[in-house]
Amino acid sequence: MACIIFGAGSYYGLFCRPEPGDYIIAADGGWEYCKQEGIVPDLLLGDFDSLTEVPDFPHVHRVPVEKDDSDMMLAIKEGLSRGERMFHLYGGMGGARSDHTLANMQSLLYLACHDAQGWLYGDRERYTAIRNGTITFPARERGIMSVFCLGADAIGVSISGAQYPLEEARLTANFPLGVSNHFIGNPITVSVRDGSLLIGLLDK
Repeated sequence: MACIIFGAGSYYGLFCRPEPGDYIIAADGGWEYCKQEGIVPDLLLGDFDSLTEVPDFPHVHRVPVEKDDSDMMLAIKEGLSRGERMFHLYGGMGGARSDHTLANMQSLLYLACHDAQGWLYGDRERYTAIRNGTITFPARERGIMSVFCLGADAIGVSISGAQYPLEEARLTANFPLGVSNHFIGNPITVSVRDGSLLIGLLDK
């Protein structure tokens, strides 16, 4: 089971359809994407600055416009409070609000710090984050993988199975050493001993 959140940013379609038992949250304008996909969310929340009116829906949580959390972050916290540990975030990238794209990338680290995993979906790309851990991606014949330091220096970074391997390296936030690696038909494993990584997968 997973928590699937639809935000109000640019929407590029579903990576996969929700399954029975998934918990679905429409965050403000994400309501429109749910309607587009024929999906009835379990909860609609937000300050509703992206919709002209609050929809007539039985499960609405309205919050003030002036607040510390974005609507997406509120939805993430709601999912965590329910015990969800896998999150899929749609409508969280692109458009005119690159600040929200960056905020949602940071939210992936927030999830990793709360023993959960999040995926943020864009246009033929998706991102996740890991902290003091390891992740393995299934083999692909082609595609790009980029690895970025997210926060303080990431120590003991290793990448195996990719075109450009790495072993016990230090990645920093001021130099993009891990950008544009490539799948070559093998599973790719990325690990970090101490620190946090943002990992992006791009279809070619």
